[in-house]
Amino acid sequence: MNREESIAFAQKYLEDILAFFGLNTVVTATCEDEVIELAVPSTHLNGFLIGQQGATLKALQSVIAMALRNKEAELARVSVDIANYKRHRAEQLEEQVREWCKQVMETGESMELRPMGAADRRVVHQVVTEYGSLETESKGEGRDRHVVISQQEA
Repeated sequence: MNREESIAFAQKYLEDILAFFGLNTVVTATCEDEVIELAVPSTHLNGFLIGQQGATLKALQSVIAMALRNKEAELARVSVDIANYKRHRAEQLEEQVREWCKQVMETGESMELRPMGAADRRVVHQVVTEYGSLETESKGEGRDRHVVISQQEA
């Protein structure tokens, strides 16, 4: 299954899952950095589809990615966003990271953040690059993987 077929398959697969729950909506599908991006507009089922702390959203991504792998699709990485949930969450995290950066610059002490997923760690690393005097490092394994923000060593 080539690139375009992979994107179309993922889009239709998610639309079929949503239809099963009585939600007939158009899913927007794009591809960025070899990841199929699927966007579902805001509906009365937002909370249900996102789930607690995005758990249902992650499950939807996993199911679609698994279906793509089973079809031996060229693209098998999938990101699903419901009503811009991920974008809003990333914006909130960016704001929090800027506060943490200010705190590290004021105190000079390193800050170990809570464990977080790869996407959230990526946001932290990106925001900290805006502060020339700070650096980040990911530490830990698996679910305990977290970021440390610290002053750059001279």
